[in-house]
Amino acid sequence: MPTGRLAKWQILLTEFDIVYVTHKAMKAQALTDHLAKNPVDDEYQPLSTYFLDEEVNLVEIILEDTSAWKMFFDGAVNAKGVGIGAILISPTGQHYPAIDRFRFFCTNNTAEYEDCIMEMIMVVDQDVEELLIMGDSYLIIRQAQGEWETRDVKLIPYRQHVEDLSKWFKSVQFRYIPRFHNE
Repeated sequence: MPTGRLAKWQILLTEFDIVYVTHKAMKAQALTDHLAKNPVDDEYQPLSTYFLDEEVNLVEIILEDTSAWKMFFDGAVNAKGVGIGAILISPTGQHYPAIDRFRFFCTNNTAEYEDCIMEMIMVVDQDVEELLIMGDSYLIIRQAQGEWETRDVKLIPYRQHVEDLSKWFKSVQFRYIPRFHNE
């Protein structure tokens, strides 16, 4: 129940048929745990959920290149553990999700690098030539693009591995996407 000033505004807004709804937070690790316990198998069918237009936060137009694959990656670290998740999207729109949970603790940046590397290895196995990699870690993306120097001694081998894997592709691009757009 809202109290104080929030209750006053809620009463005033009822005149305009506006309903106040509190948002519930969902931790990234909860989603990672759920996906780790419920792997995608051959019988997987995506949900057909209807989203109202007023809930759309952003529409981004990405010029479609018929031969380029897209890869989204994200890692999550908290007190309960470390999880990573990525999705590979083919030029025809086929989705290939991948998730994993680590049995060791590490930093957020290490988890992000591990995730990016895991998915890049999967892509190399698919004989993909052109790849667009998108992630919400500004540090990882800028280091992979060669714009930032890798100063953390623990991250240098990860950056080098990403660089080595990038040589397997005819074209590979890294693009930063803000965290609130990486859902």
